[in-house]
Amino acid sequence: MQKFPLFFLPPLLGLLSPTAVSMASESLVFVSAFAPGENGGIYCLSFNDKTGHLAPLQRTVQVPNPFFLALSPDGRFLYSTYSEKFGGKEAESVAAYSVEGRTGRLSFLNRASSKGRATCYVTTDATGKTVLTANYSSGSVASLAVGPKGDLSEPVSFFEHLPSKESETPAKSAKAHSIITSPDNRFVLAADLGLDKIFVYRLDAATATLTPNAAQPFVLMAPGSEPRHLTFHPNGQRLYAINEAKSSVTFFDYQPQTGRLTERQTISTLPEGYTGKSACADLKITPDGSFLFGTNRGHDSIAAYRISEDGGLTLLSIEPSLGKGPQNLLITPDGGWLLCANMKGNSVSVFRIEGASGALNPAGEPISMPSPSCLRLLP
Repeated sequence: MQKFPLFFLPPLLGLLSPTAVSMASESLVFVSAFAPGENGGIYCLSFNDKTGHLAPLQRTVQVPNPFFLALSPDGRFLYSTYSEKFGGKEAESVAAYSVEGRTGRLSFLNRASSKGRATCYVTTDATGKTVLTANYSSGSVASLAVGPKGDLSEPVSFFEHLPSKESETPAKSAKAHSIITSPDNRFVLAADLGLDKIFVYRLDAATATLTPNAAQPFVLMAPGSEPRHLTFHPNGQRLYAINEAKSSVTFFDYQPQTGRLTERQTISTLPEGYTGKSACADLKITPDGSFLFGTNRGHDSIAAYRISEDGGLTLLSIEPSLGKGPQNLLITPDGGWLLCANMKGNSVSVFRIEGASGALNPAGEPISMPSPSCLRLLP
């Protein structure tokens, strides 16, 4: 495994020489190191989209337990979950940073409360004026307004997820695990792993306000599915959920006018006959909408699917992730590369995506990185 010479990085925002920076590729990749105290941090790597090579540029420390990251649509700001004790008794935070050009340096702006515990997901809306968070342990979601300089307000909207009396026992507890905006920026969808639900909210982008969607406030999935992460097809009319416990992907038709979901298909992410322990984490779709990839932690693999014209999935292959605990995926804007954060394996692997077949071909050995949990690319 290739190892980064991280010893040269000083404690805060270590900077390479001007010569090294000038050699950086066109893209920057920010990687969160999910660890407490000084061991946690946000790394910035340069990425060469011709060779798939990653090289270190910067490290921002004093970011404890940065489980998830988001970049603003214009690439000027980065937002990170922030928790002195992940999943503790106190509400956690979202930290805002300005991105300093192409250097990979981050300048701290402010922190704001997520109003929840084990804050595990952060994203922005299409305007960059709203930041959304999902809180795992407390089973809640929140929206925060973004100021003109990228700083965050305290939560504007906050919702605790609750079981449905008709279909769920009181023993079920909410565990919100992701939150995303619809392609037209009119709706927000949140996957709750504990309740087997996908909640739907309307978004007022001008005020960063969420309200439950009257047409369909949630969709209930099969018991024990545990939907974890969500992604939309580029055409804006299909939604895909990866289910942690069931090791599967579920495909929904999506109505942009009403925000309604209709379940169409569920397909396994594991080889037939596999009986070992495994749990899914993340899924991504290529920009042209042809292929979907999902991660298996335990089986330590990436499942690849072809997406048909009607949105259905056909399994193509299940390839080793080249590290333990594949947690998060990143696909480059040209659809040519896939990066995988192997959190338990302390590594990031790079694969070339073959455009015609969707096959994954490793681009050299994985590079070492402490507890990588989230990948974000700045083209």
